[in-house]
Amino acid sequence: MSDITPAMEFLLSRRSRPAKLLGPPAPDRTALRPILTAAARSPDHGKLEPWRFIVLERAACRRLGDLVAERGAALDRPEEDIAKARSAYDDSPLAVVVVESPKPSEKIPQIEQTYSTGAVCLSLLNAALASGWGANWLTGWPVSDRTFVEEGLGLAPHERVAGVIHIGTSTKTPPDRPRPDIDAITTWVAE
Repeated sequence: MSDITPAMEFLLSRRSRPAKLLGPPAPDRTALRPILTAAARSPDHGKLEPWRFIVLERAACRRLGDLVAERGAALDRPEEDIAKARSAYDDSPLAVVVVESPKPSEKIPQIEQTYSTGAVCLSLLNAALASGWGANWLTGWPVSDRTFVEEGLGLAPHERVAGVIHIGTSTKTPPDRPRPDIDAITTWVAE
């Protein structure tokens, strides 16, 4: 097969849009549903669904921006760290939090559930981009703070945030960044 399909063309040219360059409008619930559905089709050994989504609309993002400031001060984070993390929420038109929610299983190790959750993050990012939206996968210090994730997002003690996928309209196209040298990172094994 020598022709590149449209799907491969997309994958070979896809690139995230920095969250700071995303503005309104964002997908509404009807437009977001197929994006979430595509993400949920990620590999999931054992069909455990060890992940879930929390959709943060604009007001919820701003509420979390306030909580970032509060938690940052309580944790004695530098002002520039607080401002950067807060702006990711304050400026976001929409964000989808991908929560790793592992399930007890004798057959499926925890690490495979973690990998599945990471696959959901990338699938969600790619589905948003393929749908014509700008999108970016972020984490940052707030999602490592148990108080932030439990009070702000309602996570259970066994859950953690794998990614916050910010989605909106790209206000500017950033320059492409250098990509990995495939020959430098690939080992071919014939026998």
